[in-house]
Amino acid sequence: MIVDLSTFLPSAPKDIERHLRTPLVFIRVAAPLVKFIPCGTEQFPEIWEERPYWVSMRLFGFIPLGKQAIDISYPDTTNCFSMRDNGHGRIIKRWDHLMTIEPSGVGTLYRDYVTIEAGVFTVFIWAFAQLFYRHRQRRWRQLVASGFSYGTT
Repeated sequence: MIVDLSTFLPSAPKDIERHLRTPLVFIRVAAPLVKFIPCGTEQFPEIWEERPYWVSMRLFGFIPLGKQAIDISYPDTTNCFSMRDNGHGRIIKRWDHLMTIEPSGVGTLYRDYVTIEAGVFTVFIWAFAQLFYRHRQRRWRQLVASGFSYGTT
């Protein structure tokens, strides 16, 4: 199943790209709905590298949701910047999230395109993903409106 959502961000594409490449924005826009904690002794880097990162997920910061791989890559695209998380876990076999940013008027069109496969749980996880990505895009708009002031999550 697919989630396909877009939002306008009143900021230059290069500024959105710079922040999108950081785990800090990832943590900020997911909070407080989902908290991501690196597994083991690993820590998030300052800038996402092209490789998998294993995380433990917690709904509202305390309800365990399991472990998931965040597998980052930067696909070549011609008209926009793209970042891909080809994630997977024990229950969610495919969480393929493509984020794109492209110029739009005096700002940026940000898009989340997610393909989800989780067997019999797919429809439930897709419904949650609809809520989650709407939340993330709202948090993106708030972050941009604050001048990228991260403060507390």
